[in-house]
Amino acid sequence: TLAGRIRYLELTPFNYSETHDLDRLWLRGGFPRSYLARSLGDSLDWRSAYISTFLERDIPNLGIRIPPAALRRFWMMLAHYHGNILNLSELGRSLGISHTTVRYYVDILVGTFMLRELTPWFENIGKRQVKAPKVYLRDSGIFHSLLGINDKAALRSHPKLGASWEGLALEEVLRHHEIASKEAFFWATHGGEELDLLFFEQGKRLGFEFKYSDAPRLTRSMVQAAELLELDQLTVISPGSHDFPLATGVRAVGLELYLQR
Repeated sequence: TLAGRIRYLELTPFNYSETHDLDRLWLRGGFPRSYLARSLGDSLDWRSAYISTFLERDIPNLGIRIPPAALRRFWMMLAHYHGNILNLSELGRSLGISHTTVRYYVDILVGTFMLRELTPWFENIGKRQVKAPKVYLRDSGIFHSLLGINDKAALRSHPKLGASWEGLALEEVLRHHEIASKEAFFWATHGGEELDLLFFEQGKRLGFEFKYSDAPRLTRSMVQAAELLELDQLTVISPGSHDFPLATGVRAVGLELYLQR
């Protein structure tokens, strides 16, 4: 075998370091033919064709026998769970399938890099902690296409605006730090404390909150997360180019400025 003699590299779509145009990247996603399309209409057409080809040809070519229409419905349903806790039973009831079938479908989309399943982190703190994962569609352009978001105006007025921003910022931060999927976590308790992203780098615990806000502020949840998880640094990522402290060990930083470091 080649065990111990090979290394796997994940070749992602474009990110901010390759495009330096965050608004275009957010709306169109990072797939080259979508991002580089001459017009937004051409970008939408490419993404629609990509989704159909992925479902009707790529999945069957991997030896997976699932009706394309069933997987498309499931994928669209997952778009509404983007940034939320994955509830297998609830999804199964909505689609009329078992929770084991839902788990199988999730595994397919994770394995084909369409979906990110963020693992919950546990701490010995005497609080009931969330044990189910969170899910994100990894490409913002595909996410927008599945929800029927066709332009910037539709995105700005859509109820999933904040979730869309969170997914984009999460992916960009993970790629910026070169963090593997299995090394990225989120944390939440049933009492309402939560942290959008946690990973370890050079022996330090780094936490991130993603807020679509012009004026991010310190919240009780952030304070609790920083204290209970003993974070070395908590960074609140939002749109803009600001950088200012919110408390000791907590900073609010604009995404573009953060990614330029």
